[in-house]
Amino acid sequence: MLVRAHHFMTIICRTGAFMAFGVLILAVLTQVIGRTIGSSPVWTEELTRFALIYLTAFGVGVALITGDLVNVDAVCDQLPGDLPRKLRMVASAATAILCIALIPGASKYVQIGTFQNSPAMAMPMEFVHFSVMLFLCLLAIFAVLRFFLDLARIPYREPTTNEAE
Repeated sequence: MLVRAHHFMTIICRTGAFMAFGVLILAVLTQVIGRTIGSSPVWTEELTRFALIYLTAFGVGVALITGDLVNVDAVCDQLPGDLPRKLRMVASAATAILCIALIPGASKYVQIGTFQNSPAMAMPMEFVHFSVMLFLCLLAIFAVLRFFLDLARIPYREPTTNEAE
C-alpha cells in the first residue's frame, strides 16, 4: 500500500509538473513570437512566473524522494552501516514537521489573495498564493512517504508503465 501511494502521488505530481511546464513553454513562446512581430502581450511574463511557481510546487516532492532535491548527502552516504538511512529518516521527519507547522500560515496567505488580482491577467491572487500551500502539502506528503519507505527499507523505484495504469 505504501508503494502504491508513493507511485500514485508521483504520477499526480509529474502530471501537474508536465502541465505547468506546458503552460510555461506556451507563455514564453507567445512572448518570443510577440517580440518578433512587434510587442509581446503583457500577460505572458506574469503567466510565465505563475507557471514556474506551480512547476516548482509540483516537482519538489518528487525531487525530495528521488534525492534530486539539494541535500548534503556526500557526508551521510560515507557513514557506516545503517546511519545514512537513519539520517534520511530524521531529515524526512524534520521536513514533514516543518511543512505541517507552516501550513496554517500558508492558509492565511491564500486567504489574503482573495482580496487581490494579478496586475496583467486580473487573476485572483489566491490561485497564485495557493501554490505555497500546495508546495508545503506535497513536500510534507513526500517527506512522510520517504520516512516510511526508509523505515520499511523499501528502495525508491520509478513506477513502470504497467503499474501506472
